[in-house]
Amino acid sequence: MNIYQDLIQAKHEGRKLLAILVDPDKASEDSLSHLAVECSKSKVDYLFVGGSLLAQGDLGKTIRFLKSCCTIPIIIFPGSHQQIDESADGILLLSLISGRNPDLLIGQHILAGPRLKLSGLEILPTGYILIESGNTTTVQYVSNTSPIPAEKTDIAACTALAGEQLGMKLIFAEAGSGAKNPVSIEMIQAINKMITIPLIVGGGIRTPEKAVANCNAGADLIVIGNKVEEDPSLISAIANAVHNTSRI
Repeated sequence: MNIYQDLIQAKHEGRKLLAILVDPDKASEDSLSHLAVECSKSKVDYLFVGGSLLAQGDLGKTIRFLKSCCTIPIIIFPGSHQQIDESADGILLLSLISGRNPDLLIGQHILAGPRLKLSGLEILPTGYILIESGNTTTVQYVSNTSPIPAEKTDIAACTALAGEQLGMKLIFAEAGSGAKNPVSIEMIQAINKMITIPLIVGGGIRTPEKAVANCNAGADLIVIGNKVEEDPSLISAIANAVHNTSRI
């Protein structure tokens, strides 16, 4: 499996993709089993596993249980250098390029490097851009960084471009888990025009219509989490909407 080549091919073909974010802190075996069934039926493209905090959840146990339930590729969405598990298929090596916290630009990566080298995981260098969302999200608080203001589309676009020029393979624009306001259509369009690498968008996407609008604006991969935790039946509706966008 080569996740990055799959992402590049999908972008080249104009196919839009969907990832479901799983927080180990909020997962039980019953909920994970149901989630895996719904995601498999809906042909969800990826499962992202991780979170800004892991207070009680077990990352490795969550990944291995999901692996026992489905064949969807699992990508770690790490909140720290400790969130690494060899049973996943890949990991987003996130550099928080919208902030000025050196620990999240390079510090955590140094600590993770030796283990990642031995892990066998596909490493996906990702420029992570946090966008202001109308409330203080967990990732904003934990990362100790200020998000890019929602109206500063030019700053977000230039930040994404810098990430690509630094050699990052993906850009992830996120309003954060539990965002009051999602990343705006105007900002997605501005970033999409500035970069050539795949664009991931997440945070505050609660409806199929919003997911489609993001895809049409230039997002290549949509990530949803909180809303499907509340209502797993949304997975099918959003997956169909995202995948059908490719045919418009």
